[in-house]
Amino acid sequence: MNIIPYTAEHNIFRDSLRKYLDKEIVPHIEEWEEAGIVPRSVWKKMGEQGFLCTDVPEEYGGAGGDFLYSVIVCEELVKSNFSGLAASLHSDICVPYISSFASEEQKRKYLPGCVSGDVVTAVAMTEPNAGSDLAKMKTTAVEDGDQIILNGQKTFISNGINCDLVIVAARDPAVQQEHQAVDLYLVEAGTPGFEKGKQIKKIGWHSQDTAELYFTDCRIPKENRLGDKGSGFLKLMMKLQQERLVCAIGAVIAAEFILDFTIKYCKERNAFGRPLSKFQHVQFEIVEMATETKLGRSFIDKLIMDHIEGKNVVIEVAMAKYWTTDMAFRVADRCLQLHGGYGYCEEYPIARAWRDIRVTRIFAGTNEIMKGIAAKFMGL
Repeated sequence: MNIIPYTAEHNIFRDSLRKYLDKEIVPHIEEWEEAGIVPRSVWKKMGEQGFLCTDVPEEYGGAGGDFLYSVIVCEELVKSNFSGLAASLHSDICVPYISSFASEEQKRKYLPGCVSGDVVTAVAMTEPNAGSDLAKMKTTAVEDGDQIILNGQKTFISNGINCDLVIVAARDPAVQQEHQAVDLYLVEAGTPGFEKGKQIKKIGWHSQDTAELYFTDCRIPKENRLGDKGSGFLKLMMKLQQERLVCAIGAVIAAEFILDFTIKYCKERNAFGRPLSKFQHVQFEIVEMATETKLGRSFIDKLIMDHIEGKNVVIEVAMAKYWTTDMAFRVADRCLQLHGGYGYCEEYPIARAWRDIRVTRIFAGTNEIMKGIAAKFMGL
């Protein structure tokens, strides 16, 4: 049974995006993986085609689409077996902070560029000594007249090299209450005192530009604060439901994609005079993985609809994020094993898929943190 009511317009959009990715993205994946970054021109083309920030209202240059368009973009990008173009991070995690919390002036200044691809965004929360425990961040924001002075360091920032606009979480050292000390600030690339560090070399996601960001007496206008003073931590918590849901959606799609091409491989690859798919062990492996992906799909589709309806599914999303990413890695690892030695060769898609899926159990809140969140809400 189909849980998600995709319309004809949704299907047309999906078909258009799929054709675009096949023509403009897939042929260049190996080149960009080798270079370690996706060219800025790709972001611009994605924007021109209407594939970025699909939910931004029309008055700010967007299409005013529902969340299902975001789901479609996430799904089709994952199916390309390419993590370098973090469009969902930009469109569905970073930009919503502006759409939801920015002033009218800020929205008109930044949202059109976010939609067109002229402005690539990043969100800077994590620090060298403050990852999951955001209230312990050290980056400071000190008021000085009509300006804010930022000092601190952020790390593991996706889109850190390509970004034009960063949503920076920082705390006012004069405020003693940890959560009320945190605010979010809009900082443009090129602002004096804001420096992008060297790109971080990672096990996977080779062409996704992850970097450290440095703020040294970086002065920004006070009006660059998002919303009322002291509300930053609450804003972060409000947007984590969608961030983790997007992560879980990507994990389920990745598992489905990995399993599909592994089934094809097992049908074509012969051993001892017959296809691998004819061996009972292989059949059992595939059936078990197919069962898990279908369970994940049903869970995620229901959460997508709950999220669209505005329901609070924080517990369920935490559960989904940890379970789907664990499941996707199990599927990738078992599928690599079924490929044998070929699975460890870069020419086979499973190699990059296996390498890239691992980090999903870490970002958007580690899976251990997800279990802790669920336990807390369950009153344990």
